[in-house]
Amino acid sequence: MQNKSLNPLPHDNCKSLQSLLDGIDPGWNIGQSLHYLVNSSAGGLPLPGSGHTLDRWRLLAQVGHFDLSLAKLFEGHTDALAILHELKSADLHSAGQVWGVWCAEPPGQSINFTETGGDGVGEIYGTKPWCSGARYVDWALMSAWNNAGDPCLLAVDMTQPEVEVTSEGWHAVGMQATASHDVECNGARARRVGQTGAYVSRPGFYHGSGGVAACWYGAAAGIVEIVQKSLQDRPEALHSLAHLGAMDVALAQAACLLRTAAHDIDANPYQSCEYSASRARLAVESAAETILVRASRALGAGPLCKNERFARMMADLPVFIRQSHAERDLAAHGFATTRHGGAELWSL
Repeated sequence: MQNKSLNPLPHDNCKSLQSLLDGIDPGWNIGQSLHYLVNSSAGGLPLPGSGHTLDRWRLLAQVGHFDLSLAKLFEGHTDALAILHELKSADLHSAGQVWGVWCAEPPGQSINFTETGGDGVGEIYGTKPWCSGARYVDWALMSAWNNAGDPCLLAVDMTQPEVEVTSEGWHAVGMQATASHDVECNGARARRVGQTGAYVSRPGFYHGSGGVAACWYGAAAGIVEIVQKSLQDRPEALHSLAHLGAMDVALAQAACLLRTAAHDIDANPYQSCEYSASRARLAVESAAETILVRASRALGAGPLCKNERFARMMADLPVFIRQSHAERDLAAHGFATTRHGGAELWSL
């Protein structure tokens, strides 16, 4: 990764970001809020591996704490900028543009790319699912397959008439605002970004996973804060306080592993740091699952029905964390653990 920052927002300046978030009009839709953030001083963040990875994740967590659906789209934009820089294609981005990253590859739905010249430009056909914010972004990075069957990453102008954002593929209640619909491409122009296979093989693939986990972390912390405030004057509520204690421990453990992963990435910006990044992401996912169960048991049905913010976060977070692959990710991490070997993995 390039050792630089894209961000005019002062590093670790959560107060500056909070003032921007407070400036979001409650009447805006998520697209308006996204464009507002992107075109403000929060529009770029320190790049992963720039020496300020933890600052980047703290700011993403803050957006997740404010609105998890907005964080999903904002993180996608900032991830796109980081990918473009890492793959030496930053010139494709212009000021004011909002980008997304759509690289889901479920069976039976894919984008086919036919390169029509020697400059990496070609045409795409097919359906891309899970396109978060498709109606609101100007450009997108999409995973695709070329005629040789090789995976590639493409930059696609979403304003083309050959690109259609459908109303299919998204019936979720949680994260509903992201409008992650299917996108159909019928001869749209696209430009290859990097070489074939570069999206997954680059070090930043795992660096970026920490940004998603930071969004989860911010929302999970927001849920715990509501529980904490609800129990401040209830020393007799021992069972509820026990749940709060367990949530605090889970959140603190996840935070420690996020900090460790950020340090590793900054110390080794040209390495994937896959082990520490995956460990941190899995820890945040585990903490989020613990919090989702314990928060509702601690407070009962009341805030789920009468506290709009609490209810929204409790609906959004379980949908977003399922972006992971659950036991498959744990199994991959377990296998990686067998390859690291030695007690130093768990030494104090």
